[in-house]
Amino acid sequence: MRVIPLCGLLLEHLPLFQTDMPTLKKPVQSIAIKPAVVTSAVTGTQAIRRAGAILRAIAKAGVTGTSLAEIARAEVLSRTTTHRILRCLVEEGFVEFTPDNKRYQMGHLIHELGLTSASSAAEVGRWREVVEAISRAAGVTCYLMRRSGIEAVCLLKADSHSVMRFVPVEVGQRRLLGVGAGAAALLAALDPKRIDQVITAIAPSLAAFPRINPETLHAGVELTQRTGFAISQGTVVADGFGMGIALPGSNGPPHLAISIAAHASLVSESTITAWKKIMRDAIASARSG
Repeated sequence: MRVIPLCGLLLEHLPLFQTDMPTLKKPVQSIAIKPAVVTSAVTGTQAIRRAGAILRAIAKAGVTGTSLAEIARAEVLSRTTTHRILRCLVEEGFVEFTPDNKRYQMGHLIHELGLTSASSAAEVGRWREVVEAISRAAGVTCYLMRRSGIEAVCLLKADSHSVMRFVPVEVGQRRLLGVGAGAAALLAALDPKRIDQVITAIAPSLAAFPRINPETLHAGVELTQRTGFAISQGTVVADGFGMGIALPGSNGPPHLAISIAAHASLVSESTITAWKKIMRDAIASARSG
């Protein structure tokens, strides 16, 4: 803590003042100047929030990665600020940078830290056989998705042995709630007030999905709550069909969902009916076992 004598400060700059100032007769008390702890705390918190937002933006891009310009635009940050944070994240192993195409992907440390999450590991362990069984029986790609704030993250993926594989999401990739079948099932499982809050929060980011808007999300929520299944057809990926179902939770709204993905051109009403039965039976068997 610095102590600055007020009298000394005035006398030091006395030539700047009127020369006929009255003489100071009483002893001058010292003023304690406290360091700007609050400002530093705010600055540190802001930096952490920005780094977190940048990591989420990179995770959304998946294996293809994303560029500096795309990240800065998505997070409404200057390129200088974005580059400074990215450089630090790369140095620490949270992010990887490919010089050839100048794109950023999630780094090895993110995966390593994720392995230490007891809850995620237990959930993947419990539902792995179910996800793999659905993929084999339906001949489609199957996912385990987990709600994370206003997003859903892919915890597990099982590829089918079908010749025409359809893989719109990779493990670790994030989707806004309501974007994609699994994320849509998780959105519909929330209470009405929270659903409205989420849709309002993600509305500005829906510009990247021309076929999705707040109105279609609300309509999807209504359909999902009525049928038990969320349907996504051509809204995220062209010629893509997805179907998701939320897994009942023990406390509060479901935070896990299982979804499937296939080429829309191969889907019919009969296949949808068959896939629903496969998913219901596999989930019911796991819950009763």
